Amino acid sequence: MENEQVYKQTIVRKRIALVAHDSRKQELKEWVEYNKDVLKTCDLYATGTTGTILQECFITDECTKYSGVKLVSYTNTIHKLHSGPLGGDQEIGAMIANGKLDVVIFFCDNLITQGHAQDIQALSRLASLYNVAYANNRTTADMIITSPLFSDPNYEMKIPACIEKYASRFNEQN
Repeated sequence: MENEQVYKQTIVRKRIALVAHDSRKQELKEWVEYNKDVLKTCDLYATGTTGTILQECFITDECTKYSGVKLVSYTNTIHKLHSGPLGGDQEIGAMIANGKLDVVIFFCDNLITQGHAQDIQALSRLASLYNVAYANNRTTADMIITSPLFSDPNYEMKIPACIEKYASRFNEQN
């Protein structure tokens, strides 16, 4: 059937990609800091320096050992990918296509032309195609993580049947 849905049980521990262009990194950091109690229960992925900047939001303890080496502990680890233009956007796209992300939060700067604009458009397209929640501003990000469905263990993400149909289109001809 054309309207038939393929169901995928959404993992309770949400997998979220966090991305921000340079002019919006501080805004994303403030958003993460504000929402860190929710986000520390999630698996987080971030591109390039965004990941390093955001990791500071999860520092729980800093101490300096007698050797002068600073030890830091975190409430959550952010898995750092490549910088967006250097392949990080592509890595996130692959994670979407392989069912390894539930949410993409991408604070992009739409006032300047990006050299990797096609990669950015591809992320939006893949998120739409695979039915992955996608926020490109703070309001949408807030709406996603405050939705009752965000923490509902019984919520099932619906993947359009057209994806499987397209993937197996040559198998049907044999």
